[in-house]
Amino acid sequence: MRPLAIEETPPEGTDLDWEVQAILAFHDDDAKAAIETLLLDCKYLRHQLALAESVLSRGITRGWSPKYEREV
Repeated sequence: MRPLAIEETPPEGTDLDWEVQAILAFHDDDAKAAIETLLLDCKYLRHQLALAESVLSRGITRGWSPKYEREV
């Protein structure tokens, strides 16, 4: 794995293809490792969302509640 270099910063209005290529490059084109990392990131972020939901009052969020699945 290698970090992205500064000159590899995407242009304004980044498209999804660039992000996919960046993820694969970070994992030396190992798609399985890239998917594993993304799934672990999703799991971690869902856990963080659950923690935030448990400690925030409805007044602070003005009635907003998190959704754990994205709407397509």
